[in-house]
Amino acid sequence: MKPAGPARVERRLAAILAADMAGYSRLIGADEEGTLGRLKGLRGEVVDPKIAEHLGRIVKTTGDGLLVEFASVVDALRCAAELQAAMAESNNPLPADKRIEFRSESTRATSSSRTATSLATG
Repeated sequence: MKPAGPARVERRLAAILAADMAGYSRLIGADEEGTLGRLKGLRGEVVDPKIAEHLGRIVKTTGDGLLVEFASVVDALRCAAELQAAMAESNNPLPADKRIEFRSESTRATSSSRTATSLATG
């Protein structure tokens, strides 16, 4: 009988898109309810559908940010570019101090199904 060792963890390479809202504290300080309402609307109408369209999976959310896993770097980059374009269009009629803008970065990573978090590898 073999001694029980550590459980095998499934790992795979993935593309990770990290995005957060620029100026979140300023916008919340100026109009908390309005900012949260607009952010919720953008998530439902723009952000989440774009992620799904590019076969992404939201790994983690924070008040103003997201970590999204994609099987392909191409999908991650296309999603990020289309999100930026859609955000610019939705911000067009708003004054600069009311705009919700996302900063984003992509990296390749090892994703572990055991922890359901992603760790950057470079």
